[in-house]
Amino acid sequence: MSILIFWDNDVSMGIMHPVARMISDIIDMPVFAEENPVMLRGYDRSRNQNDASRILGDMQDVYTRRMGCADSILIVTGKDLFIRGRDFVFGLARPGVNVSIVSAARLMNSWYGRADRDEDLMDRIVKEGTHELCHCMGLDHCDNPECIMYYPQTLDELDRKKKMLCPKCRENLNIYKFSE
Repeated sequence: MSILIFWDNDVSMGIMHPVARMISDIIDMPVFAEENPVMLRGYDRSRNQNDASRILGDMQDVYTRRMGCADSILIVTGKDLFIRGRDFVFGLARPGVNVSIVSAARLMNSWYGRADRDEDLMDRIVKEGTHELCHCMGLDHCDNPECIMYYPQTLDELDRKKKMLCPKCRENLNIYKFSE
């Protein structure tokens, strides 16, 4: 099993491969990254955001049904995402079909009026991307605020997480990997 990251061109391409390497190191699986060839749909004009659920539905249709992709998929986009009932989401996963998405929009310092730094953006995409991919592999949220599987409500909570799984979540990931 491997991970395939589709990277939208509205996120700095210069950090794509370092992010893929870091995610691979955390989950100990092969991770491949390439530019996303599919246009993401799901823009909601009334919110000026993109519907993450709709995007994942489209990606599931394109990649898993039409193209027969068996890899777990992570889409990294610069579009601001929401789901029904929430103002925004950093990311979303559909575990049953191994498709997930992360938005860099609210992970960038400039969203909060601060100077952007590639290091901060990479760190956050790695944490959030790994979090969503681990949902695709059957992991639930964790109570440990330093674990990647902790559910952050704010950017500060995301920043406090470490780029690692706690021992319990690591064990659950290993169970998943060896059951494949």
